[in-house]
Amino acid sequence: MEKTPFILAIGAHPDDVELGCGGTIAKHVAQGHQVAILDLTRGEMGTRGTREIRAKEALAAAHILGLSGRYNAELKDGFLENTEDAQRKVISFIRHLRPDIVLATAPKDRHPDHGHAAALIVDACFKSGLRHLETTWEGGQQTAHRPQHVYHYIQYYDLPADFSVDITGYMDKKMQSILAYKSQFFDPASKEPATLISSQGFIDSVEARAREWGRSMGALHAEGFIVVRRIGVELLTDLR
Repeated sequence: MEKTPFILAIGAHPDDVELGCGGTIAKHVAQGHQVAILDLTRGEMGTRGTREIRAKEALAAAHILGLSGRYNAELKDGFLENTEDAQRKVISFIRHLRPDIVLATAPKDRHPDHGHAAALIVDACFKSGLRHLETTWEGGQQTAHRPQHVYHYIQYYDLPADFSVDITGYMDKKMQSILAYKSQFFDPASKEPATLISSQGFIDSVEARAREWGRSMGALHAEGFIVVRRIGVELLTDLR
């Protein structure tokens, strides 16, 4: 029996993954895939909420999506850099979890951490396959593992997608996972400072973008992804 690919989605901050590809995750979980999320930071520099609040919200979102696990690399929010130390941390998670597919942050985005994280993730995925690069996990020596595919989900900037995933039927689950972050998004009762993402308009734009991507492929809702390498299909009929 063919092995079901394991998917690891990586975000710079808690809620990045839900916003970028929550529908894709929900769909794959429903179809029997194991999916985990690795947050690189705790989002501690955010205007709203705290480390502790966001950690609880991240666990709530993980439950909604049906994740097999959620992890945090404890890197510094607002100052993510593609350094050797950061790469080694991410490599350790990749070698421990051994994903076949990695979903990464956008290559370029409004928040500098997103673009920096994208470069960090790509480099870590490649170097994770170098058998002479030594890393440990809970005191034990790890073995090399390189994910087969890295795809970038799209975040704030409206970057052109190389392909889209039909998430019709999973938009509600995506929105539920986003709204689990009550400290970050629209809440009329909140007394915290307003931010770009805390308005009702921002939440509406998430659904509108999914509808637009869906329209372009004949679906109700979709999510777009970017691929650095060239992608291919076996037959023209595989394309929608």
